[in-house]
Amino acid sequence: MTDSVIVLDMLNDFVTGAIAAERAERIIPTLRDELLPAAREHGVRVIYANDAHRPEDFELAVWGPHAMRGTEGAEVIPELTPADEDDVFEKRFYDAFYETGLDQHLRSLGVDRVVTVGLHTNMCVRHTSASAFFNGYDIAVSADCADAFSEDEHERGLAYLDYVYDAEITTAADLVDGWESAAH
Repeated sequence: MTDSVIVLDMLNDFVTGAIAAERAERIIPTLRDELLPAAREHGVRVIYANDAHRPEDFELAVWGPHAMRGTEGAEVIPELTPADEDDVFEKRFYDAFYETGLDQHLRSLGVDRVVTVGLHTNMCVRHTSASAFFNGYDIAVSADCADAFSEDEHERGLAYLDYVYDAEITTAADLVDGWESAAH
């Protein structure tokens, strides 16, 4: 099985800015120190899918201006700066597959399982995972590398992904163990 980790919206505006989720701080160390370095070490492609809104985007009516394309708010937080070998996709919707070319890119890499992490479990992680499912990918969600505005939203998001899309709800440690086992 060939995995890819998709890091969703770990942006300045989501962590400390316009629509900050205080709980985002809880997942940064595990992403920075465990999951992402291990993925890179084991040849698992890391892909960042980041909001990059334009003034006409309809989502702004719901959330207000945030992660506006070209602004500091739309940049990945310094603690998780993409490595040179990582891929970065701009998105304008909750779903990282919608009108981004992500599906074609994953297929060109031979990916069969998508691991979704980042913000928010019940929104962008959920919608991106749904598209991955509809495009035929297996789905895993690292519960300790994704979060939402509240514990309830996070838990409901995970439960939905498990129930509706049969997503594997896992942890960074279990993913890393699997990559290490596959390497030997």
